[in-house]
Amino acid sequence: MLMTNEMGRMYDLTIMLPTLLILVGAWGALQADLLSDRKVLLLPPANFTIKATGLAQVLLHWEPNPDQEHRNVDLQYHVKINVPQEDEYNTRKTDSKYVAPLHNGFAASVRSIVWRSNSFLASSWVSAELKASPGSSGTSVINLTCTTNTVLSSHTHLRPYQVSLRCTWLVGKDAPEDTQYFLYYRFGVWTEECQEYSRDTLNRNVACWFPRTFINSKGFDQLAVHVNGSSKHAAIKSFDQLFTPHAIDQVNPPMNVTVEIEETSLYIQWEKPVSAFPVHCFNYELKIYNTKNGYFQVEKLATNKFMSKIDDVSTYSIQVRAVVSSSCRVSGSWGEWSEPIYVGKEKKPLAEWHFIVFPATACFVLLIFSFICRVCHIWIRLFPPVPAPKSNIKDLLVVTDYETASCWHHSMYALGALKLWNREKQAPAHWSLPPASLVLW
Repeated sequence: MLMTNEMGRMYDLTIMLPTLLILVGAWGALQADLLSDRKVLLLPPANFTIKATGLAQVLLHWEPNPDQEHRNVDLQYHVKINVPQEDEYNTRKTDSKYVAPLHNGFAASVRSIVWRSNSFLASSWVSAELKASPGSSGTSVINLTCTTNTVLSSHTHLRPYQVSLRCTWLVGKDAPEDTQYFLYYRFGVWTEECQEYSRDTLNRNVACWFPRTFINSKGFDQLAVHVNGSSKHAAIKSFDQLFTPHAIDQVNPPMNVTVEIEETSLYIQWEKPVSAFPVHCFNYELKIYNTKNGYFQVEKLATNKFMSKIDDVSTYSIQVRAVVSSSCRVSGSWGEWSEPIYVGKEKKPLAEWHFIVFPATACFVLLIFSFICRVCHIWIRLFPPVPAPKSNIKDLLVVTDYETASCWHHSMYALGALKLWNREKQAPAHWSLPPASLVLW
């Protein structure tokens, strides 16, 4: 009997449960219909304001409408940015920070929304704005560019790496000659004014250098740069620009690049650049240049070593550069190449040496021979000049007279000697003969 009662109760519950679910669904549908019928009562937010809270940063604030009847509904807010660039998003909060350049002003709108299935109910829009910064058109800086670079820090062990910042710009086309510009940057909650400027020929600031900043190269915040100015002749309009850190980060070259050659194998190794990112966060590009034939070998690598086969008659130039990989942050641009390292010894083939050595040797020998001939007058001795006819006759007469006189003189000397010899044979021994010179004359 007891078992029969229990089975009866279970049967009743089985019948009542679907009925209960149907009633709950009907109640929800009825509430939605009631809300749909009264959607005109969804009121816009109240007291919507926009306030600049930093360089290129605003705070949007509003309050729920105090006259909203359905206080138990899940209200959300649809925010729409109109100036300087269109954007929109949803939020449940009643305030919102937004980063954007403000020199041309800022305008936004907000409305209340309630989601219903795949659609939503929305109130009317309320709007607010910030006016554009004052100043004459054409006086603000143009072509503002910035780059960051990581350097080793010697000031703190908590932050072994520091990020430097360098910005350059051009003077506005309508800016007076006495215009002076001043630069500020903001990263997160930190704001700094530039202290080190470079100037043009008119002593106007056209570049700024921060040796150390609060910029985090691993961060995701945008870098806001603001440049304003002053002049005695015109109101200088300010200028804002946003930079994404990974896009302007100038990655350092890899360190300690070493190259070794073993027979025809080239071994290359290096260390990661100076950076806050660990070793596994870098990709590398290796460039091997054969200076003999002009051939480039370029390799994309995820490791810090490489081996290649080479010949033994060429000289090679090796360079490496790095980029932070997408596994650690949004990929940026490649860094600077390392200084080239030259290895190998270029050898000239024997046939090529013949064309160089033989002509050089021949020229050297001819030069030496010409020098010797000039000093020793060999050319005159080998090839004496042919005398002119008249000079020939005179020279011949002179030579003939000289030879005749010489011959006569020697003949007379010989004749006198012969006579003296004959006298000595005939004369007595006690005679003294005159000298031969007297006999001759």
